Amino acid sequence: MTEVVKGSPQEQAEILMQALPHMLRYDEAIIVVKYGGHAMGDEDVARQFAKDMVLLEQSGVNPVVVHGGGPQIGAMLAKLGIKSEFAAGLRITDRATVEIVEMVLAGSINKQIVGYINAEGGRAIGLCGKDGNMVTARKVTRTVVDPGSNIERHVDLGFVGEPDKVDTTVLDQVLGRELIPVLAPVAMGTDGETYNVNADTFAGAIAGALGAKRLLFLTDVPGVLDKDKNLIKELRIDDIRRLIADGTITGGMIPKVETCIYALEQGVEGVVILDGKAPHAVLVELLTDHGAGTLITR
Repeated sequence: MTEVVKGSPQEQAEILMQALPHMLRYDEAIIVVKYGGHAMGDEDVARQFAKDMVLLEQSGVNPVVVHGGGPQIGAMLAKLGIKSEFAAGLRITDRATVEIVEMVLAGSINKQIVGYINAEGGRAIGLCGKDGNMVTARKVTRTVVDPGSNIERHVDLGFVGEPDKVDTTVLDQVLGRELIPVLAPVAMGTDGETYNVNADTFAGAIAGALGAKRLLFLTDVPGVLDKDKNLIKELRIDDIRRLIADGTITGGMIPKVETCIYALEQGVEGVVILDGKAPHAVLVELLTDHGAGTLITR
């Protein structure tokens, strides 16, 4: 048997042979990628991510990027001396804070990602939920339980919203025209106010409205882990509910997988949780046999 030398034409041919069936599967498909605040903290990783998005678009896929920016928002609020509090895992957002949120998300972060993609030869366009009434938000209300008294109380989170309606008109005009939309999770409410929307939920709503083939959540973990900390490659909705009940899925992973269920119920074919800092994680997930994270399906 002929030995295949690493980097040789034979190895390159084998890589192509593995990737081609996957490329055909995703030809003209919409892939929504939620790019997290922690995953995009490293410039080299950010440029690598941009390169992957360009390669996907050039191979016939229609990528849509939805980004967060929690750490960057926190840093800017601290710089400006604005105190930030959290309740039920969400940032309490008053009028001063929502102005900073919009400035950081729809301004500096959004245009930075657009710049990275364009620098790699792509044609990115930066948008937010306000553009073309893409996402209309409704105010979020949350109930928290006081650990001391065990009494429930309602918390006013201020200008924190969740997707109420999605209008894909703008995205329908952009996709398929060699453009990569980059979306900031800021939206207008029916009351005319600006709302800060959780980026995971925003991505789920966008992916559902577009009928995306895949929604990828780039996080700082490899995916959903079992009790021995081994990666679980595939899950169904019923499996997730069972793993939450038996304590395998805990902490911050619970809202993440609940968002996956929400996206699947909106019409997304499959959702993947994967490590955004792993080299070329998106390409490994979409274009190889073994994938890179946890695939969740109905």
